[in-house]
Amino acid sequence: MAAAVASGEVSARELLDATLARIAATDGRVNAFTDQTQARARAEADAVDAQRAASQPLGPLAGVPYAVKNLFDIEGVVTLAGSRVNRGDAAATADAFLVRQMKAAGAVLVGGLNMDEYAYGFTTENTHYGPCHNPHDLTRIAGGSSGGSGAAVAAGQVPVSLGSDTNGSIRVPASLCGVWGLKPTFGRLSRRGSYPFVHSIDHLGPLADSVAGLALVYDALQGPDALDPGCQALRVQPVMPLLGRGVEGLRIGVLGGYFHDNATPAAREIVALAASTLGAQAAVTWPDAALARAAAFIITASEGGSLHLDDLRTRADDFEPLSVDRFIAGALQPVDWYLRAQRFRRVYRDKVNALFRDWDVLLTAATPVSAPVIGTEWLDINGAQQPARASMGLLTQPISFAGCPVVTAPLWPAGTGGLPIGVQLIAAPWREDLAFRAAKCLSDAGVAHVRPVQL
Repeated sequence: MAAAVASGEVSARELLDATLARIAATDGRVNAFTDQTQARARAEADAVDAQRAASQPLGPLAGVPYAVKNLFDIEGVVTLAGSRVNRGDAAATADAFLVRQMKAAGAVLVGGLNMDEYAYGFTTENTHYGPCHNPHDLTRIAGGSSGGSGAAVAAGQVPVSLGSDTNGSIRVPASLCGVWGLKPTFGRLSRRGSYPFVHSIDHLGPLADSVAGLALVYDALQGPDALDPGCQALRVQPVMPLLGRGVEGLRIGVLGGYFHDNATPAAREIVALAASTLGAQAAVTWPDAALARAAAFIITASEGGSLHLDDLRTRADDFEPLSVDRFIAGALQPVDWYLRAQRFRRVYRDKVNALFRDWDVLLTAATPVSAPVIGTEWLDINGAQQPARASMGLLTQPISFAGCPVVTAPLWPAGTGGLPIGVQLIAAPWREDLAFRAAKCLSDAGVAHVRPVQL
C-alpha cells in the first residue's frame, strides 16, 4: 500500500476512504472498533498526499491505514483499556510512543480496537463493549486480549494493527483470526503511553495481513526511548532487508513434550506442515514449560490485582464479570508467592536461553485449538476437559515468560471448518530476524497466508 501511494497509483485519501467504507460495512458484525478517529485520519492522509505532491520524501508506511488496541494512548481520545472504569478519565494529551513512530513513518490512524478488559483475557468477550467476532465465523471468538487487533486485520478493515502481548495476547488472536503477528523480545519496543497490565511481562507489537507488512511495521516501531526504563533496545535492528535470506543454515527444531501433549490433532497438523516446509525434524524439549505457565499466572494475577486494588475496593461492580474475581484473588496473593515466581523466572530464562546455543528457531502451535464458539466454557484437549478461556494461552505463556521473540504465522488445517491455527516461530532474545526468515519461507511456500473473508 505504501508503495502504491508513493508511486501515485492511489492517493492516501483514496485509500483512507476505502478503509472507512470497509469498516462501516463490516464492523456492525465484527465489533472490532470501539473508537474511530476519522478527522485525524483525513488530516494525516492529506498530509501524506501533500508531501507526495511536493516531491518530498515519504515514510515507509506512507498512507497505510492502521488501528490500535484501545490501551494505546491516542491524543484526544480516552484510553479505555477495555474497561468501564476508565470511561470517565480525561482524554490522552499525547500519543503513545509507538503511535508516534507509526505517524513518523507515514501511517494513518483510523481508531481504537476492542479488547479484554485491562488485557486480562484470551477471548475479547467484553461485557462493556460487546464481544469481538471472528471474521471467519461470526459465532466464534477472535481471541484476546488483542481480539479487535486480530479481527480488524482478518476482516480486511486495516492491513496492520498494534496490540499487546503479556501471556499470548497478540499470538492468540493472530492464530484464531488467521493473520500474522509479532511478539518481540521483551524490552525491544517502548511501552510508554500504553495502559499497563503486568509490567514485568508486557510486550507491544504489530499484527498484519502479510509477513512483509509485519516486518515493515516492526522496523518502523523500533527506536530507543530514554523515557521508558523498560525499553532495553539501544539501536534499531531492521529485519526487512534480511527477509530474502531464506532458512538455509538455520537450525530449526520442533517443540515436543508439553507443547505436543497440549495441542489437538489439528494444531499438531499445522506444526508438522511448517516443520516439513522448513526442514525441521528434531524434537526439542522446552524446559519447565508447565512450571513457567504456573509462575506466569501468579505474577500476572499479583501485578494486575495490585494495579487495580483501589478501584477493586470501591468500584468492583464496574469491572468485567469474567475477570473481577481473578483481579481480587491476585491482589490477595501472599507476596512470597510472587517473589518465588520471579526467582524461578530468572533460573528459567537461563535454561531457555541455553536452548538457543543449539537451535536458531523453534516451532510450536500458537493455540491448542481453532476458535471456539463465543461463550464456550470448556475445551476437550486430547480427552482432557480444560477451562476454555484460560487454556487459549496454554502454548503461549511459557514463551512470553522467557521474553523470546515470536512470529505467529497463519496456517489452515483440515477438519476445522476453514478455521486457522497459527504456528509460533520462536528465536533467541534479540533475534527477531531469524524468526522472520522462517516466517518468510512459510509465506513464500504458500503454507502460511491470510485468507480473505466475505462479510
